[in-house]
Amino acid sequence: MTARPLLIVGAGGLSRETLSAVEAVNSVSPQWTMLGFLDDDPALHGRYVQRRPVLGPLDLVHDHPDAAVVMTIASIHNPGTRRRIVQRLALPAERYATIVHPAASVAAGAEVGPGSVFLAGSVVTAPQVIGSHVVVMPNTTITHDDHIHDYVMFASGVLVSGFVTVCESAYLGTGAMIRERLTIGAEALVGMGAVVLNDVPPGEVWVGNPARHLRTAHRPNHFVA
Repeated sequence: MTARPLLIVGAGGLSRETLSAVEAVNSVSPQWTMLGFLDDDPALHGRYVQRRPVLGPLDLVHDHPDAAVVMTIASIHNPGTRRRIVQRLALPAERYATIVHPAASVAAGAEVGPGSVFLAGSVVTAPQVIGSHVVVMPNTTITHDDHIHDYVMFASGVLVSGFVTVCESAYLGTGAMIRERLTIGAEALVGMGAVVLNDVPPGEVWVGNPARHLRTAHRPNHFVA
């Protein structure tokens, strides 16, 4: 199989982690030829990140029509960022690469949308729906009958029980635990180590054990361009 060219959008920490996952995939079976990173910060242009060049701004994706793309820009403070960049680039879904580290375990039959990233030690235990551009950090477990919408971000060590719905662009912090049959609303933020026993409304920040409403982070804008 011929390795496909790959561009990583973003040049921060998640981008470096994704590159490591790409290299791990290639060590098992060469699938990707890494072209470099794209980032809108002009100070990064021409520099190298983990020996790979930052080629220029994000819009250069259109200069490489044969390359696959993976989106690795994330912001706790502005959780709709990845969605807005995907809309801005307006690439067809088939341009986006799904990266699954060889040390991740995604159940056979799981429906995973394009552009999602599963880092080492992440687990999806049973067939279910995982949206597009979802990021699953190390040692996170997503159990049976969950529904994970687009652009969700799971930090390390999250545990999601069965029949949970996580809505678009929600962020689940390191070590958070979600009880079964709950809904985490769009662009909600679940804090580090939170134990969630009730539904979390859209755009709210919940923290603690048991988790409680801390504040409203922002007005959810997942339907706003």
